[in-house]
Amino acid sequence: MPRLATSDHYTLDLPAGHRFPIAKYALIREQLLWQGVAAPEDFYEPGLCAEDDVLRVHTAAYWHRVRDLQLSAREVRNLGLPQSPQLVRRSLSSSAGTLQSALGALKTGIGLNLAGGTHHAFADRGEGFCVLNDQAIAAAHLLAHGLARQILIVDLDVHQGDGTAAIFRDEPRVFTFSMHAGANYPLRKEQSDLDIALALGTGDAEYLRTLEATLGPLVDRVRPDFIFYQAGVDVLATDKLGKLALTPAGCQQRDALVLGLCRARALPVAVSMGGGYSERLADIVDAHCNTFRVAFNFWP
Repeated sequence: MPRLATSDHYTLDLPAGHRFPIAKYALIREQLLWQGVAAPEDFYEPGLCAEDDVLRVHTAAYWHRVRDLQLSAREVRNLGLPQSPQLVRRSLSSSAGTLQSALGALKTGIGLNLAGGTHHAFADRGEGFCVLNDQAIAAAHLLAHGLARQILIVDLDVHQGDGTAAIFRDEPRVFTFSMHAGANYPLRKEQSDLDIALALGTGDAEYLRTLEATLGPLVDRVRPDFIFYQAGVDVLATDKLGKLALTPAGCQQRDALVLGLCRARALPVAVSMGGGYSERLADIVDAHCNTFRVAFNFWP
């Protein structure tokens, strides 16, 4: 049965009216418990990511500015979150959640983090609500310790995984695949190993057809022995920042397509949540919970 990384550090106080839905992290845990999808013993505290793991991916100069609360006003603006000790702990905790999920997946087939997916974090800077790149940190850890030979990152957030693409640009052991809305943030795209830029307004049928036609052959070609899945729910039609048009059912089918392939091919997979910015917080929480419900269906 899958275990879920979560922590009180995943939440922090933000200014009133801030557009980042920080409350979702606690609400998703409560919803999974209330729905009976998960039991209290399925959750665990992942701790904080070690500096050695951070520094495999991020430059020392950038990390030290984050750690010591020395980001410039421009860096804070680009990040979109106020710097604070709580933000540092949140970033380390969320990264630890993905790393521990990856290590757990090597044993059980799947690991789930109730945060993460911070794919706009570059080696030397943070952007778009992303301080540290959790999937990059976890992937680099697996490679450094000989726990994976070839990694595939499947990034289905509505925004391109630009930071992840840049970090692994010259690393052949990590293949980055991003399927996202084309005319959307970030304005300047990086080059992933495979990018699929979807037309604005793409709905369930075209989205799922494209993903199904791409993912199986991609796995055949890359031959990964580990997969990271960035399961952003900002693909929903209700999302304020997304510009695609998936229904909740379509988003859930997307998750089933990815996780079902991993299960069928016995490929360990670590899941991070990614973005979600619907007007109604309940839409975000429900869609993320559906991701975890799908995981529990494949790994009962």
